[in-house]
Amino acid sequence: MENQSQNQNGQMCPKTWMLESVLVTLLCCVPLGVVGIVNASKVEDRFRAGDVKGAQEASDKAKQFLLYGAIGGVVMYVIVFFFALIGAIAG
Repeated sequence: MENQSQNQNGQMCPKTWMLESVLVTLLCCVPLGVVGIVNASKVEDRFRAGDVKGAQEASDKAKQFLLYGAIGGVVMYVIVFFFALIGAIAG
């Protein structure tokens, strides 16, 4: 669910990336997903406190770690599949 809250100046809250970070944590890479969750949880708090720049930075960091975790998870799944395939062929 996209957060559509606004502050007094009419600025929109940046995307939190919380759902995506949780999915990366569960499905791909726990350490990077947890860092994404931590940053995602800072977005709304900073926005409500009036720190729009800080909220955007936290959103950007959450997205960055989300992408790193997703890419790392996919790479690991490919490597595991590759070695399982080689093991099946050799065995």
